[in-house]
Amino acid sequence: MALQPSLRPLIVAGRPDTPHTLDFFLDYVCPYSAKTVITIENVLKPFFADGGKYGGKVKVIVRLHVQPWHASSIFTHETALAVARVSPQNFWPYTLALFKRQTEFYDIPASNLTPVQIREKLADIAEPLIGADKVADVKELLKLKSTPNGGVAVTDELKYTIKYGRQNGIHVSPTVLWDGLVAGEISSSWGEKEWTEFLDAKVSV
Repeated sequence: MALQPSLRPLIVAGRPDTPHTLDFFLDYVCPYSAKTVITIENVLKPFFADGGKYGGKVKVIVRLHVQPWHASSIFTHETALAVARVSPQNFWPYTLALFKRQTEFYDIPASNLTPVQIREKLADIAEPLIGADKVADVKELLKLKSTPNGGVAVTDELKYTIKYGRQNGIHVSPTVLWDGLVAGEISSSWGEKEWTEFLDAKVSV
């Protein structure tokens, strides 16, 4: 599947040149996305690693999918994109860390925070992973530009992810594509058994 070069860190499992692709459209404040991320980490990444059952055959791309009815969703995705730019190898560890703390950014807990405070809090979650110096770089990327409506330094990447989801008619998170087509049977509750059955039926190389 297509992926602009600056978003290469969003390939989180398998080698980039593998013939099959799983695209996961995920939102950082979606509880079902959180369940899916745990499965990617514990089931799919070992499957798709070199030496794994499907090593060299399948890759996983995380497609950041803002759910605009959650007010802080956009800020979580911006911060993940900033981490991906500053410390590409830590995009996935940051994703795991953020999902573990996602409830702090639900509507009510975040309702009394300003956008600047939310961005600051999100960036601080990355510090144990990337260090204080690089967190400062992340925070710099999240500063509003000089024009009144110019966004932040990763707004173009955010626009790409949103346009990609809209173009493909993605409405809910998580939504999963297998080789570019929606695989509606996939559920966030799937474990190793269900994924093994699906992959055994689909992997053709």
